[in-house]
Amino acid sequence: MIERKLQKVINDRFFNGKAIVLIGARQVGKTTLLQELTNGANNILWLNGDELATRTLLQEVSVEKFRSLIGSKKIMVVDEAQRIENIGLKMKLITDHLPEVQLILSGSSSFELANRVNEPLTGRKWEYTLFPLSFAEMAEHTNAFDEIKHLPLRLVYGYYPDVVTHPGDEKEVLKQITDSYLYKDILEWERVKKLDKLVKLLQSLAFQVGSEVSLTELGQQVDLDKNTVEKYIVLLEQAQVIFRLGSLSRNLRNELKTARKIYFYDNGVRNALINNFNDLALRDDTGALWENWMISELVKKRSYDRQFVNRYFWRTTQQQEIDYIEEADGHFTAYEFKWNPKKKAKISQTFLKAYPNTEMLTVNPDNFYTLLL
Repeated sequence: MIERKLQKVINDRFFNGKAIVLIGARQVGKTTLLQELTNGANNILWLNGDELATRTLLQEVSVEKFRSLIGSKKIMVVDEAQRIENIGLKMKLITDHLPEVQLILSGSSSFELANRVNEPLTGRKWEYTLFPLSFAEMAEHTNAFDEIKHLPLRLVYGYYPDVVTHPGDEKEVLKQITDSYLYKDILEWERVKKLDKLVKLLQSLAFQVGSEVSLTELGQQVDLDKNTVEKYIVLLEQAQVIFRLGSLSRNLRNELKTARKIYFYDNGVRNALINNFNDLALRDDTGALWENWMISELVKKRSYDRQFVNRYFWRTTQQQEIDYIEEADGHFTAYEFKWNPKKKAKISQTFLKAYPNTEMLTVNPDNFYTLLL
């Protein structure tokens, strides 16, 4: 079993009087991580919000009912907790009145679960996000040298656990993920009836990875109005399928102010949506795959290392641009991603003059691992 990096972080939070909330897309390994966290313990009450019996059991609860239900157990796990009505208020009873019990909630809907627990559990929880596997986790599982050799494979098939653990069956596993799981929560939360439109929108976003996206143009491509496109994009973000970058605009009049780029948390899902699993040598989108993979890996690393940064890209009306920027404590780090190590990045002097407190990095397959380990 691959040890998840987040496991070490969460272990240190056990039995400190707060609930632990774990969020992540379906099939990224949340249940497996919970099982690893509680491995060997026999004092666990495990409930699954996907099961009708669990939802029925927790319809009407009180402190005394929870005392009876939990008994001598010391850990209570509620998997897929967003499916349970008023879960936050119910779990507040446990954190307030049964502080000796470690409460763990997991969910595949960041919006639904956050909505249901944020206010009731304010000041009473630690919240974490689990992503598909990361380069650092795989390098620790085997070794960094082996994982570097697998880079071309990861750029095409990504890092979903079932994909990594079923070599040779990557295409079939990814098809099951995208066909069976990717849209499940979205369809349930918002009763989205136009699944074909949602799929077309995702495909359009997949083809535009690394490029600015226009909601109006996306709407024209998939025959949806701009507001519906925005709604679907927000839902896909909340389902941990995609994330967006806004443009950095503070010092120059010609900086793009409202532009956005959209990336996928996993390259394999992106490629499955457009049904393109060709080797890198046969592709014309290798640069976009490299950019998407590196940015998503940096997102994972910052989250697991509990490093809180603002994320942007930068572009002017004269088409000067920088791929990716992180801001932390007033300091900027700007990244240019080049798949070809021999290709030099053009450093924008305009940007450096406007943002002098900036570290510039060019990232290629020869040096990327130094940023991720």
